[in-house]
Amino acid sequence: MTVHADPQAGQAVKAADRAHVFHSWSAQGLIDPLAVAGAEGSYFWDYDGNRYLDFSSQLVNTNIGHQHPKVVAAIQEQAGRLCTIAPGFAVDVRAEAARLVAERTPGDLDKIFFTNGGAEAVENAVRMARLHTGRPKVMSAYRSYHGATSTAINLTGDPRRWASDSAAAGVVHFWGPFLYRSSFHAETEAQECERALAHLEQTIAFEGPQTIAAIILETIVGTAGVLVPPPGYLAGVREICDKYGIVFILDEVMAGFGRTGTWFAADLFDVTPDLLTFAKGVNSGYVPLGGVAISAKIAADFETKPYPGGLTYSGHPLACASAVATINAMAEEGIVENAARIGEDVLGPGLRDLAERHPSVGEVRGMGVFWALDLVRNKETREPLVPYNAAGEANAPMAEFAAACKKRGLWPFVNMNRTHVVPACTIGEAEAKDGLAALDAALAVADAHCA
Repeated sequence: MTVHADPQAGQAVKAADRAHVFHSWSAQGLIDPLAVAGAEGSYFWDYDGNRYLDFSSQLVNTNIGHQHPKVVAAIQEQAGRLCTIAPGFAVDVRAEAARLVAERTPGDLDKIFFTNGGAEAVENAVRMARLHTGRPKVMSAYRSYHGATSTAINLTGDPRRWASDSAAAGVVHFWGPFLYRSSFHAETEAQECERALAHLEQTIAFEGPQTIAAIILETIVGTAGVLVPPPGYLAGVREICDKYGIVFILDEVMAGFGRTGTWFAADLFDVTPDLLTFAKGVNSGYVPLGGVAISAKIAADFETKPYPGGLTYSGHPLACASAVATINAMAEEGIVENAARIGEDVLGPGLRDLAERHPSVGEVRGMGVFWALDLVRNKETREPLVPYNAAGEANAPMAEFAAACKKRGLWPFVNMNRTHVVPACTIGEAEAKDGLAALDAALAVADAHCA
């Protein structure tokens, strides 16, 4: 790839952005967004000629890497043939995208409702669950993220919810398993699993099982820390849902489509939900697309009565064309298998080696190309490197760490006291090792804050 510097063009882009673009999750006057000139594979670059190894996959969505030629060509071809058509029509590319997704989802999740992204997928999954059960409440975990639309943000279990939490969305939060920072005083994975399931069932009992439509969980929690559930937990939730007639929703928006070294994270736990939400990796974010995979039982509810929901751009042809090309390329090029191998042979061992050598690394969690380093001030006490939801000066250690990564040509995914290692599923061994070397150097900055 050729990177050309053009600072003047970059300044013009930055000026136009600052004049007119309103950025998400930001205090508009306090941000300084990087002007990006281009991207390819595992890298993107700015107008000053600085190239960055993308260890964030942007928002953990460019699973197939930047500018994959087969996906770009598919979008171009579809644009020349049929740019858009209303969702009520049968279209070849929409049907093929649905078939390819359904072919890979677990169990009988064979009907696909397309949305524009993950939050809308969650909104519609919850709507389906409420209509199916006739019940109002939905349960979700603290340490979760499900999107920023009305219901999805109330389901979310991190501080982004607080400003929009109406306390009237019918949401009940509970604690999920997380042994490293256990809410249940557990000492083993088996204890954590048992106690987390007991806590969930007790919460259901006190809320009234007959009032609960659904439980929604990220199969592997993403933004809140790449939290891999202990063996038996998801199967236990499935049993609890069956016991009380509750719909089980798995949110695979971040974990799906190769991120864990499998097509879906649910494959790792041998569990089938009633509804499964997806987005991001289905087409690497090249064109906005998400969806809900629906079980036969719930799909049957709408055989003779209309489903009361829809979107103008549901199953948009350009988005579906990019999904078809992405899924086919992932299958033909062994991209899911590559993610598994890189995780097993390179990232896992490399990150555990960093944990051995750096006092700031408290725990390493993950699989495939889906990892997190829990950064701490003290390994014994497990005090986080920065306080929960830290901002400003309190967040300085993490800001310094992120700056050190970027200085070394690595673009990190940093959230609270964690850095997530989430490169493209297509990343090569040499690139992954380059990223680990940059992390190694940057962690010295975090080490300086350790007790």
